[in-house]
Amino acid sequence: MKMSGGVEWALHCCVVLTTSSRPVPAAKLAELHDVSGSYLAKQLQSLARAGLIHSVQGKSGGYALTRAPESITLLDVVHAVDGPGPAFVCTEIRQRGPLATPADACTGPCPIAHAMWTAETAWRQALAAVTIADLARDVEATSGPEALVGVRTWLVGERDG
Repeated sequence: MKMSGGVEWALHCCVVLTTSSRPVPAAKLAELHDVSGSYLAKQLQSLARAGLIHSVQGKSGGYALTRAPESITLLDVVHAVDGPGPAFVCTEIRQRGPLATPADACTGPCPIAHAMWTAETAWRQALAAVTIADLARDVEATSGPEALVGVRTWLVGERDG
């Protein structure tokens, strides 16, 4: 299953938002991740439309999670950025061409479609089983306990400085 690059950026932003008790400006998120502000803004807008984050206006404005990171799954973020549509759509190729199988002979789903739908179901279940809180814990486990503390310190220092 191929996801857009926006999913990766959106997930990184959600993890960063777990570190801050204040809204984080989009420009700071873009700077932190060394990505175009306009590109990242599109991902943030998708997350906001899905109700995963909200925008706070004003001098101290920015983005914040709308609910606890334990209740936001990777599947929520994928749906927000790439949409909830299926990754595989069967077009009944078996019913085309010079040796087409007649529609009335197709008594069950195409075996290829069935296999792809089974794989997609497993993929979606795996994404639904991991939360933003899980990712934050994994960042600490794989990048050191100071990784997210460093992000929080940078965000606060940059904002206050």
